[in-house]
Amino acid sequence: AIDEYKPLDATTNPSLILAAAQMPAYQKLVDDAVAYGKKLGGSEEEQIKNASDKLFVLFGAEILKRIPGRVSTEVDARLSFDKEGMIQRARRLIDLYKEAGVGKDRILIKLSSTWEGIQAGRVLEAEHGIHCNMTLLFSFAQAVACAEAGVTLISPFVGRILDWYVANGDKKTYEPSEDPGVKSVTKIYNYYKKFGYKTIVMGASFRNTGQIKALTGCDYLTISPKLLAELSKEHVKLTPTLSVKEAQACDLEKIHLDEKAFRWHHNEDQMAVEKLSDGIRRFAADAVKLERMLK
Repeated sequence: AIDEYKPLDATTNPSLILAAAQMPAYQKLVDDAVAYGKKLGGSEEEQIKNASDKLFVLFGAEILKRIPGRVSTEVDARLSFDKEGMIQRARRLIDLYKEAGVGKDRILIKLSSTWEGIQAGRVLEAEHGIHCNMTLLFSFAQAVACAEAGVTLISPFVGRILDWYVANGDKKTYEPSEDPGVKSVTKIYNYYKKFGYKTIVMGASFRNTGQIKALTGCDYLTISPKLLAELSKEHVKLTPTLSVKEAQACDLEKIHLDEKAFRWHHNEDQMAVEKLSDGIRRFAADAVKLERMLK
């Protein structure tokens, strides 16, 4: 799919790696990761952890042979509330990439957008020059805290926000411009551009092409091959719906969030609280499944 659509960047996550690791085409990567884990030795648990990290890096390195930009590699979701643990694991992944001949300028380390994850991102960027992609981002509070932490890129989710509103409300269909996920990313984009934050906004988790088209003009979008295929069949001219000029004219107020304010504002958004915890649980469960497979 990457060879076909030629994207600038590509992203991985535990669920995607788990699915790919079960495909015969990628069996050699799994074998290499297992051999690496055995070679380093230690307890069975340590061997599996090392094999798992290596597998993520092997997939990332394969992807980088096919794209000009960066690949995103995710830190274990089970560390989502462990700032130091995330920093250590991120640095370990960067070291593994270095061993594979890949420089840190081509890697984005994905971290859960918990308070601890965002602060880990702050340290990795400022003290280690490691670029971070803050994922599982659902609330405006998360976006503000990420901007203040000076991370390279955020992945605000669109589809999963829509999923929540469809499951929890009376309304089952939305026009793209009224889609709650689209509105969330639009607000975040406008806020970043109005106040001059350098952090890249990369809309993610799309359910349909309408959502993608409604966010035309966003810095980056991460789109699945299935939706790219649908878009490639359409021959319509798209005009950007998001622009820096319009963002600078919007009436958003700048806010500052320390930990207490962040936790309060995020907690006020029921959708974001539920989707963040759900996302962490799902990624953690897939990490466990991957480890079982390696074992």
